[in-house]
Amino acid sequence: MAAPMELFCWAGGWGLPSVDPDCLAVLTYARFTGAPLKVHRVSSPWRSPSGRLPALKTRDEGTISKTQQIITHLRKQKYNADYDLSATQGADTLAFVSLLEEKLLPVLIHTFWVDAKNYVEHTRKWYAETIPFPLNFFLPNCMHKQHVERLQLMWGDGYMEDEEKLEKELYRDARECLTLLSQRLGSQKFFFGDSPASLDAFVFSRLAPLLKAKLPNGKLQQHLKSLQNLCNYCTSILSLYFPWDGGDPPTSAPRVGGAEGGDAEEDPHKRRNQLLSVLVGLAAMLGYAFLSGIVSIQRGAVGPAGRQPIALEEEEEEEEE
Repeated sequence: MAAPMELFCWAGGWGLPSVDPDCLAVLTYARFTGAPLKVHRVSSPWRSPSGRLPALKTRDEGTISKTQQIITHLRKQKYNADYDLSATQGADTLAFVSLLEEKLLPVLIHTFWVDAKNYVEHTRKWYAETIPFPLNFFLPNCMHKQHVERLQLMWGDGYMEDEEKLEKELYRDARECLTLLSQRLGSQKFFFGDSPASLDAFVFSRLAPLLKAKLPNGKLQQHLKSLQNLCNYCTSILSLYFPWDGGDPPTSAPRVGGAEGGDAEEDPHKRRNQLLSVLVGLAAMLGYAFLSGIVSIQRGAVGPAGRQPIALEEEEEEEEE
């Protein structure tokens, strides 16, 4: 029997099986199609074989780390949620996915990672509590910087010139996108009838985090909650396909080194990650000590009576290497 494919994704939270939209899209597509995956819900990208999340470890093609490429690979393995779609429905899928990426995704990034109140009180707080020590001291800030740079690439050079005006326009476009999705869904169970397709995986993965997160500044969230059919749609998918994957650990179980899902309690890279954590923590402490002037390296001639300065700092550097 062939070894199952292994999916590495961010841990769950906020009542979701994963808090990351890309990871949630892959998880949802896999549930729709019944793809046999061994799921590792991890609390750091360093626990992925590629260093990125999501990541699909396959037998024939190595590790795949891009959402669309993972879904394409699952289709090649005959797990195709779009098998019964017509040519027109296939074209609609491409159009709506493009709409989501162009109009909704930038505002979602802004809502969770750029809006100062949401980032400090919600997003950074969750990741800092989930990511294991000592990575939780700097990984959330690194992720914040990456998302800001990604947003600048999406919005172009005019992003910093009149940020407030551009933000208003983009939030207006995002609200129109949500309204259009609501009108397209109507009273249907899924976007193309009674069976889910890849479009449903993408729409759900973008809407569910926005719906479930407890955001202190929820401008776009309030508009989503006013569209009842989209709220029911997300709730229905959660109850049908993730009835036991709420994501939040039980209160009686203490969290040790981050939250990982029950699908894979054993970390396949435990020894490597422990070593990396120790090295990173040591490097961070040494760097802080040198930059703050707490520790310095003294080089000079031998003092009187043959006494030499104690080279403690140099010994620490050699130990780190």
